[in-house]
Amino acid sequence: MNMEPLDIGGLNIEMPVALAPMAGYTNAAFRTICHQFGCGFFFTEVINAAGITHGSKRTLFMLETLAGETPLAGHMYGSDPAVMADAARTIEDTGRFQLIDINCGCPVRKIVAKHCGVALMADPARLGRIVASVKKAVSLPVTVKTRLGLSEDRHNVLEVAKAVEESGGDAIHIHSRYASKQHSGPADWDALAEVKTACSIPVVGNGGIDGAEDAPRMLKHTGVDGVMIGRASIGNPWVFKDVAALLGGGEPEGRHSVQEHRKTIQAHVEAVVKLKEREQPFRKRGRMNSDEAAAVLFRPVLLKYMAGFRGSSSIRRGLNSMLSTAEVMAAVDRVLSAHESDWVNHA
Repeated sequence: MNMEPLDIGGLNIEMPVALAPMAGYTNAAFRTICHQFGCGFFFTEVINAAGITHGSKRTLFMLETLAGETPLAGHMYGSDPAVMADAARTIEDTGRFQLIDINCGCPVRKIVAKHCGVALMADPARLGRIVASVKKAVSLPVTVKTRLGLSEDRHNVLEVAKAVEESGGDAIHIHSRYASKQHSGPADWDALAEVKTACSIPVVGNGGIDGAEDAPRMLKHTGVDGVMIGRASIGNPWVFKDVAALLGGGEPEGRHSVQEHRKTIQAHVEAVVKLKEREQPFRKRGRMNSDEAAAVLFRPVLLKYMAGFRGSSSIRRGLNSMLSTAEVMAAVDRVLSAHESDWVNHA
C-alpha cells in the first residue's frame, strides 16, 4: 500500500504517521527516538494554555525540544479563546513548532473539571470560537484532537468536526473511542469513516492500532488521511519503521536483535538526560540532579522496553530503587545478557 503525503494547512508531511500525545511519555526524548525510526510527525504532551500565559516555568519547560523532532505540534488545552490565542502566540514565537493543536479529547478529571479537554465536545460553539481565535493569532496550521463523544449516548463527533472545519481548523485528529471508555474496548473505525466522508479537511485516525499491520488496515477501512500511534509505540519505536515499510509497499522486518534493543534503550536514556539538563533553569533548587531525574522519568518506559524478556521481573521489583542511569543500564544488561543470541519481535 503506497501512502500519499499529508497536507495540513500547507504543511507537507511526507510520512502521515504520528506519535500520539501521551502524558508522561511523549517528551522530547521519546519523540527524537521515534523520529529516528521513521515517525512522521509529533505532538507535545498536553500543556496548560493558562500555564503558558502565566509564565509557569514547569509549563514552559514542556515546550523544550531536541534536534530532529519535526514537524511538531504544540498540543495545549484550555477553554478561554483569548487565553488559548495568547498561548498559541507564545508557542509560535519559540520557533520550534510547525503546528498548533487544541486538545478536545483528554478525559482526565482535573482537566474536564475546568471545562477543558473532552468537556469541550459538549460545547462545539465554544470550541469553534477557540479555533477561530487561535487561527487569527498565529500563522501556523491549527488542528484539533478529539474523540467520538463523551459517551455512546452523546456521540457528536460530526457536530464537533463541523465546528472545527467552519472555524478554520486545518485538520482534525480523532481517537475512535468515547471519553467514558478512556483507552479500553474496541475502537470504532466505522465512525472514523463517517467523519472522513463528511469532512473536507484532513482527518487523522487514532485508536485500535496495536501493531504495524493495523495502520494500513485503518487507512483502508476508513479512508482517513493519516494515522496516529500511541501506546503501541511505548518501548517499541520499531513500530514506526514497520509501518513505513508497509505503507511504502514493502515488508516489515518484524524483529530486531537484542544488541539493537540495548543500543536503543541507551540512546533513549541519553536523550532523557540531555532533556533533564535542559530543565536546569526551570527546576527548583535542592531537587535531584539531571541524571537522577532522568532515571526516575525513564522508569515506566523501561518496563515497556523490557516486557516479555525472561528475568525482567527483577527490573519491576527493583524499579523504585533505580536512582541513576548507570543503575538503569546495569539492570538492562543483567537481563539482556541471557538473551544475546535472541531476536526481539515487534508485536
